[in-house]
Amino acid sequence: MADIQTLTTVALLQDRPELGLLRGQVGTVVAQLGSGVYEVEFSDEHGRTVATLSLSVDEVLALRGELGPRVA
Repeated sequence: MADIQTLTTVALLQDRPELGLLRGQVGTVVAQLGSGVYEVEFSDEHGRTVATLSLSVDEVLALRGELGPRVA
């Protein structure tokens, strides 16, 4: 599997109830910490950070098909 890039949107694959995070919650990779290990930031609907976690590639799913700028 190719490394996930910084600023990639990912979904959490496991509940983290101690942090109030549920499986499927979407976060953003803010740094690669090592081979297959990423710092992922999760935010609320107002853009405030609710948690920042170090997660392995097995704990997240990189999301594809994100909306980008429309090209006419």
